[in-house]
Amino acid sequence: MSLSNPKIVELDFGMGNIRSLQKAFEHQGQPVEVIQDPEKISSADAVILPGDGAFGKAIEELKSRGFFDAVVNFYKTGKPILGICIGFQILFSESEEFGNTTGFSFLPGKITRFENKNLLVPHIGWTKTRWNKESKLTNNIPSDSFFYYVHSYRLNGTHENSVGLTEYGGEFTSVIEKDNLFATQFHPEKSQKWGLKILDNFINIVKN
Repeated sequence: MSLSNPKIVELDFGMGNIRSLQKAFEHQGQPVEVIQDPEKISSADAVILPGDGAFGKAIEELKSRGFFDAVVNFYKTGKPILGICIGFQILFSESEEFGNTTGFSFLPGKITRFENKNLLVPHIGWTKTRWNKESKLTNNIPSDSFFYYVHSYRLNGTHENSVGLTEYGGEFTSVIEKDNLFATQFHPEKSQKWGLKILDNFINIVKN
């Protein structure tokens, strides 16, 4: 069954880039409701986890605002979840940022800091991203396209659920897709044509 007008909600848990992401979806013709009430998650067709900032702070804010358990329950429904930047990282088991912090643990993996001392950290700017598997999220986007990144921590190496990889002082996983989980380390809302196509693909995933 396809949805002609899906209800997509974006969680406002105090971690930034909320409005720019909402506007990017609106540009693609899809309204997105920014919510601060966790009870609204249960009636949604899809949830967006956005955010800039630190892993531990994100988890702390999600828990203090009642979002954490609501997202866990939503995940169990099998409906789509899209994580962006810090929203990508918190899907994994843990991060070493400011001491070890446990994430949602929907996917195994530890987020670690860039180690190469010759690198500029944070990693900021346009970086080539290649697809290592076919996926719904990257459908009809050329491999080796450029996307916009802002981060100091990453998921090092090739994760078992990676569909996109990026080279910056070594290869790291930048796009994942597994069942109802979709996520990008880069900011699609800041990545112009192909970033908007990522959002468009997610809209189609939700509708279908």
